[in-house]
Amino acid sequence: MTSPLDVEGGGGTSVVVDGAPQPPAQPEAEKLEGRSPGQLMWIRFKRDRTGVISACIVLFFFVIALAAPLISKVYGKDPYTVYADERPELFDSAGVPVQPNGGISSEFWFGLEPGNGYDVFTKLIYGIRTSLMISITVTLAVIVTGILLGVTAGYVGGRTDYAIGRVIDFLLAFPSQLFFIASMPVVVSLFVSPTDETPTYVRVVALIVVQWVLGWMSLARILRGTTLALREREFIEAAKVSGASPWRIIRREILPNVVTPLLVQSTYMLPNFVTIEAGLSFLGVGIVEPTPDWGQMFSKASTELVQQNDITYMFFPGVSMIIFVVAFNLLGDSVRDAFDPKSSR
Repeated sequence: MTSPLDVEGGGGTSVVVDGAPQPPAQPEAEKLEGRSPGQLMWIRFKRDRTGVISACIVLFFFVIALAAPLISKVYGKDPYTVYADERPELFDSAGVPVQPNGGISSEFWFGLEPGNGYDVFTKLIYGIRTSLMISITVTLAVIVTGILLGVTAGYVGGRTDYAIGRVIDFLLAFPSQLFFIASMPVVVSLFVSPTDETPTYVRVVALIVVQWVLGWMSLARILRGTTLALREREFIEAAKVSGASPWRIIRREILPNVVTPLLVQSTYMLPNFVTIEAGLSFLGVGIVEPTPDWGQMFSKASTELVQQNDITYMFFPGVSMIIFVVAFNLLGDSVRDAFDPKSSR
């Protein structure tokens, strides 16, 4: 047996046994790889089959919303064409599609709406796009407001905490659903005269503002409670003793530790805002024709269900809404379990 020989530049020792060189020994530090909390969370999430499937479904809806113009171009139709005027042979005297099941065919995949005769498929994908755009904007605004006011109230305390807490209590006292309906026309009238037709962008802005003003309190209260618990921890006291400024403590110590409740609550808030926006459009105080919208399709479908006893027009928007909301809620449960390994469902 040949004695060991040191090989320079290899970072270790190469051992030659019976003329066959062995691979250099690796330092012990290179064998041990630590994992961050984010990596551990991701590993736990990938093991949750329900969460992965839900994430794929949610991602599918977002892709559909983003690619709506491209899909419409490939499909060869748009949600604004009035087929009742362009192709009246497809409808009877009452404006109802002649073909069964709402006019579903190889040409019109999801059929045609009674009355104006809009293509249901393109109206649905553009309606998903409209609803998600509004709801994502509201969710981001709520997150920013919740962080600013909730974390500030929890860390500063004193009169600041008392003032913000009373504002939260006051706004939570409003019956949100009724106040949504009542406040929409008021907000719209601030931008447009009641005698003028309301532009679509004004309705969109009003929907965002109303949902934002009445939607940030719950998140702010959760973040306030989390921050109150964190500010008494040893690492916060150590940061104060070291001379760190309040802003640095909030930015470097508090905010990274509120990511978990923030992310979990966000996955619950977005589908909630989608249903609120759809409900407002269903009641006629949100998005109106000809702009496609999820809730507007429900309103049209409910009218046809009463008049024609036909559930066809409710099927596609209804099923898609149910799948989206359920998938997003299951995704929220999976994210919560991934962040908290002690929880179980």
